[in-house]
Amino acid sequence: MNTIDWSFHGPLLWSNTLDTIYMVGVSLIVGGLLGLLLGIALYTTRGGGLLANRALYAVLNFVVNLVRPVPFLILLFAIGPVTLALVGTTIGPTGAIVPLSVAATFGFSRIVEQNLVSIDPGIIEAARATGASRWRIIGTLLVPEALGPLILGYTFLVVALIDMSVMAGAIGGRGLGDFALQYGYRRWNFPVMWIAIAVIIVLVQVAQAVGNRLSRLALRR
Repeated sequence: MNTIDWSFHGPLLWSNTLDTIYMVGVSLIVGGLLGLLLGIALYTTRGGGLLANRALYAVLNFVVNLVRPVPFLILLFAIGPVTLALVGTTIGPTGAIVPLSVAATFGFSRIVEQNLVSIDPGIIEAARATGASRWRIIGTLLVPEALGPLILGYTFLVVALIDMSVMAGAIGGRGLGDFALQYGYRRWNFPVMWIAIAVIIVLVQVAQAVGNRLSRLALRR
């Protein structure tokens, strides 16, 4: 039975773990920010919203519904030309960031919209009654009111990005998925594959614990 040679596998495990953190971290920043803006746009332009615009909402809703259900592996190949134009490569951790960010943007936008919908309309009406402009309400009220659930949404996004980064690694994106496949599965070295799975589980658990903690702090404010 194959075993883990830490002098060989250890540095590879470390570098691929860093690649995964890099892919997830950058995609979280880019996709999380764009998804937040898109989610706010969906919420404010829907019927009865602060910036109600049925035509614009219909377009945004259609685009989100069009991209969001696409399986990540298909999306990875489908936007290959866009990825190449933006970052100059379609492989490696940098090449995986573009499709990861796109998937994060459209997936997270729905989470943002759903959390904003749960805000008590009375709070918004009270703000408008005090003379606050629509843009001021959008900029200073919406996100703080839904901060706790939004943090949980970001936590879910981190976990989803870790999962997608593993799939990206399986086709040349490097990271833990590539490590588990190249040095574990394809060489029938299951201990290597199990250690990669263990690291992925640890990353997910850390992200979930931090997200839960920050969410509780936000809800207590």
